[in-house]
Amino acid sequence: MSRTGIDGVGVAQIAREAGLTHGALYAHFRSKGDLAAQAFSLGLMQSREAFRGEESRRQHSVSGYLDYLLSPLNRDDPGMSCPLTASASEIGRHGKDISEQFANGFQSKASAFEAVLDDAIPEAERRQLAMTIVAAEIGAMAVARAVAKSDPSLSDKILKAVHAVLVKASQGQ
Repeated sequence: MSRTGIDGVGVAQIAREAGLTHGALYAHFRSKGDLAAQAFSLGLMQSREAFRGEESRRQHSVSGYLDYLLSPLNRDDPGMSCPLTASASEIGRHGKDISEQFANGFQSKASAFEAVLDDAIPEAERRQLAMTIVAAEIGAMAVARAVAKSDPSLSDKILKAVHAVLVKASQGQ
């Protein structure tokens, strides 16, 4: 669903691709919203696993994480990147179940950033900074994707600028 968005795919298409009838699909899910929430949850889990797999090749720091998350590779393939960045603007138009999955994913991602922030930063400030980093990363990716086709240079500048500002903020500067 992340390639086309929730509204970009119908239940009939999903059932056909899964090799099920429409009715058989609904035997497993209460509604399209339930299917979307479970698919989003699975996407978050797969994204976390991919991110952890990359960790062995990446510096454990805000900068190291952002090198991966704010990369042109992630910008250019939203279906393979973090579901939070791929669907943030769309989730608000859907039900509570998928919103809850998004909130859980956001909190988990913020916790990953919080864990690599300097322990000298007071705990409440670390949490606030971690949430700000994740929200800014999601927003930066959305804007970078929105302008990439018409102005690739601007898209690259957005990713680099947000990366630099977030790293600087994480260092208390």
